[in-house]
Amino acid sequence: TGAREDMARLVRAGYVDMLSTGNGFAVHDLERDIYGTSLGMDTESLDHPRKGHKHHIYTISEIIRAGGIEAAIEDGLVNSGVMYECITGDVPYVIAGSIRDDGPLPETITDSIEAQNAIREQAHRANLVLMLSTLLHSVGVGNCLPSTTRTVCVDIDPSTVTQLIDRGSSHAIGMVTDVGTFVPLLADDLLRGE
Repeated sequence: TGAREDMARLVRAGYVDMLSTGNGFAVHDLERDIYGTSLGMDTESLDHPRKGHKHHIYTISEIIRAGGIEAAIEDGLVNSGVMYECITGDVPYVIAGSIRDDGPLPETITDSIEAQNAIREQAHRANLVLMLSTLLHSVGVGNCLPSTTRTVCVDIDPSTVTQLIDRGSSHAIGMVTDVGTFVPLLADDLLRGE
C-alpha cells in the first residue's frame, strides 16, 4: 500500500507495542527489502521485473535458508521494514498462519489453536488495537479481544470496516480509507517534532 516505511517508523519510535500479523504481510515486508518488489512489482517504478512474480517464494526460501527472520537480519540480508524494526527493537510479534499461506516463514505459527492463544495473550494486554487492511486476520484478532479494548479499523472497503466494528466492542471506530494514506498521515502527526 505504500505504508511500509511509515509503519516501520512508528515501530521504531515506540508507538507499536506488539504486532499481530499473517504470514503474507511479513513476506511482503521482507520481499520489499530483499528484492524491492511486492508480489514481483517494483514498488518505486511500478515495473514488473522479469520473473519478479517469483520474488515472493524466493523471499520465503531466502529467510528459511538464513534460519529465520532474525538470522536474516543478523546476516545483513534484511536491513529495513516493519519486521526488521520489530526484531531490532524487541517488539513482540505473532505471525499466524493460514491454509492459504505460501511457505510459510519459519516464525509463522501454523497450528491455528497455538496462533490463537498467542494472539489472545497479546490481545489481553492491549489498550488500543489498530486493525489495518486485513479482514480475516482482524476478525480473528477481534474474536480474542475483550469488549472493552479500544479498536480502530482502517480499510478501503466499507463492508470490511462495518463487519469489524460490529463485533461487540463498546469502543470501536471505523475509518474507510486507504491504509497507504492513513498510516503516513498518522506517522507524520505522531512523529512531528521527534
